[in-house]
Amino acid sequence: MVDPVLSSIERGVLTLTFNRPDRLNAWTDEMGRRYFDQLAEAEKNPEVRVIVVTGAGRGFCAGADFQTLTALQDGSYAGRPDPRPTTFPTTIGKPVIAAVNGACAGLGMVHALLCDLVFTAAEAKWTTAFARRGLIAEYGMSWILPRLAGQARAMDLLLSGRTFTGAEACELGLAARSVPGERLMEETLAYARELATHSSPASMAVIKRQVWGDWQQSLEASESAAKRLMAESFARPDFVEGVASFVERRDPDFPPL
Repeated sequence: MVDPVLSSIERGVLTLTFNRPDRLNAWTDEMGRRYFDQLAEAEKNPEVRVIVVTGAGRGFCAGADFQTLTALQDGSYAGRPDPRPTTFPTTIGKPVIAAVNGACAGLGMVHALLCDLVFTAAEAKWTTAFARRGLIAEYGMSWILPRLAGQARAMDLLLSGRTFTGAEACELGLAARSVPGERLMEETLAYARELATHSSPASMAVIKRQVWGDWQQSLEASESAAKRLMAESFARPDFVEGVASFVERRDPDFPPL
C-alpha cells in the first residue's frame, strides 16, 4: 500500500510529504490520520526540531477528495475521520512550516495556514473554494483569515473563492516568503535548518504556544503571562547555553525538547 504521507529526517528537520500526486494530494481520512500520527511521533522524537510539510508532484493539497464530497452529498459516506481536531498541528511543540509547492485549495489551504509559517512557490495556485462548492468557511478559516489578512481581504477570498497566486498570498500576509517554485524546498529547508541549529527547542515551543494562544488574550494578560514564562526560562539550561554560545561565538548546543 502506498503511504499517503512520506517522511524523511535530516539535520534535525523532518519533512512530511503528502503523497497522492495523481490527485494533487486531495485530502482523505487516511491521509489525515497518517499526517497527524506523524506529527505526534515527531513531537516525541528528540531528533526532530523542526517539521516541514509539502506535497508530492504538482500540488500541495487540492482540498477534500471529490469521492469524499460525493459520498457526503449522496449520504453514502462511511469514513472514519481522525478524532483529533483540524487545529492539531498548532498544539505540536515544534515549529511546523508549510512549503506550498502547488495547488492549495479549500481544506488544503486550511492545513497550510494551520502551520506556524508558510513558504510558497510564487506561481502556486491558492483558493478558499468554499463558496463555489456551496460550502462555508471551514475549520476555523473565518477566524484565522481575518487575523492574517484583515477582514476586507478575508471577505474577498472567502466570498469570491477566486484563485490567486502564491506571490499574492505572500502580499496578503498568508505566507512569510514567496519564491520561484524550483527554489522552494531549498529555501524552506535552509530556513528550517537555521531554526534547528540556532534556536532553542524549549524557547520555540513556548513562543509557539504564546503566539497561537495570545490571539485570544488581552495585551495585559499576554504581558502578565510573559513575565511568568520569562522567569521560567531563566531556570532552563537553554538560557545558560544561549548566553554562553553568544559570548564564545559558537553555535549553541541546546538540549532536545
